[in-house]
Amino acid sequence: MAEPTILVVLCWSLGPRHVQEQSLQVPEGSTVKTALDLAMAQWLSNQPSADATTLASLQFHQPGIWGKKVPWTQPVRADDRIELYRPLKVDPKVARRQRFKRQGKGRTGLFANRKSGSAAGY
Repeated sequence: MAEPTILVVLCWSLGPRHVQEQSLQVPEGSTVKTALDLAMAQWLSNQPSADATTLASLQFHQPGIWGKKVPWTQPVRADDRIELYRPLKVDPKVARRQRFKRQGKGRTGLFANRKSGSAAGY
């Protein structure tokens, strides 16, 4: 008798605005790591021109299920969306500070549409 399987979706992005999804049938009780291994095996068999080093780099991404980070040993359930998150290249706080410095204080936020001659902050 065949082992019962469940359907999960694996999502990853190798670059900005380039998201790929793959539906998988995995055995019940599988972990995130086994689902990724199955996906890589299917991907390489379906796409002979696929770059194995690029796919191997997915193992260094942080896994998550439905937007919450999970360990690689997390068991998956039916209809889970497994997501692989790329590491950040820039700290978001630092990037925001740099944008604010470039734009200048006087043209953003509360001070964007200030009338000439009015008090600061109004």
